[in-house]
Amino acid sequence: MRRPLGRLRIIGGEYRSRLIDFDAEAGVRPTPDRVRQTVFDWLSPVVDGSTVLDLFAGSGALGLEALSRGAAHATFAETGGKQAEAIRAAITKLGCVERSDVMRGDGISLLRATPRRFEIVFIDPPYESALLVATLANLPQVLKEMNRIYLEWPKGKPPELPAGYAMLKEKAAGQVSYGLFTYAPPGDPQP
Repeated sequence: MRRPLGRLRIIGGEYRSRLIDFDAEAGVRPTPDRVRQTVFDWLSPVVDGSTVLDLFAGSGALGLEALSRGAAHATFAETGGKQAEAIRAAITKLGCVERSDVMRGDGISLLRATPRRFEIVFIDPPYESALLVATLANLPQVLKEMNRIYLEWPKGKPPELPAGYAMLKEKAAGQVSYGLFTYAPPGDPQP
């Protein structure tokens, strides 16, 4: 049975099979189930107990999935008011308010202002925007030493990575490519 537009399913962990609503009318495109499964297979050794940042959160699917799989805390950054409220409603519905923050505003401003440091960061900005490049330039200041960074980009248009980033894994699904990266200051060994 096909889920209604504006609803997604948590695919693993404590909240597995729970349905979450999001603002589909705003053009939010949650990461598909099979891509989320692959990403969390990649992250399974490090997600439990981690601090997570879901930038450009949209539906919040990636951060919610991380919480379901044992992340200690997730911060969601979203500019859209309806999307931010939908993420807050999902967090309340799942009972993980104390392990979550929803910040309304752009992700780059959050990177510059937050005192938190993160082990896992999900970055899926609107395609064809300059946000990915600006985000990667500002990201190192909020990363813990051992880190994993998930990126999505249009198939055939790989991101230009600043110095210090290294790709660990990459796949494609339909018109989307995605990968897992890590960051270490240039000259340091990769974590």
